[in-house]
Amino acid sequence: MSLPRNSRWIWLVFAALAVLATDQASKYTVEMLTAQNSIRVLLPGVLNLVHTRNPGVAFGFLADSESPLVTSLVLFFSLGVMAFLIWLLATDRAGGVFGQTGMALILGGAAGNMLDRLLHRSVTDFIDFHLGDHHWYTFNVADSAIVIGAGLVLLELLRDWKQASREPGREKV
Repeated sequence: MSLPRNSRWIWLVFAALAVLATDQASKYTVEMLTAQNSIRVLLPGVLNLVHTRNPGVAFGFLADSESPLVTSLVLFFSLGVMAFLIWLLATDRAGGVFGQTGMALILGGAAGNMLDRLLHRSVTDFIDFHLGDHHWYTFNVADSAIVIGAGLVLLELLRDWKQASREPGREKV
């Protein structure tokens, strides 16, 4: 199924802005209703609400760095990724519906985390998923959108690769 170009653009802009708005609203709610470093058990043994601030990047990487360059470099890198995603979407190089939707989700998530860095020099994380004592890194709505978006892009790439390998005259790799 293919949407007309204008309808597709409206959908992609809506998806990115919906992620950004949901991310910022959820972070604001957590910041207003919970103390920093507080823990609330939501589903025992599976899910906690944990109000944390991450000055680093994904998985706490560079969180302990005291260099003021870290925030600047992360913001610069984020802007570059966002510009690249917008270019891919604007020039119809983002693939089909899965790839385009995935990139819109990644764009909205990157914008949400970048806005946090601009306003607070760190990102608010609050979702603590775990199985028993095995905890994943605390994350937020923007992080979730980025992962789901990457999954959609990967799904499309795998589907296209599988279809291309079935075309007559093409060798399977």
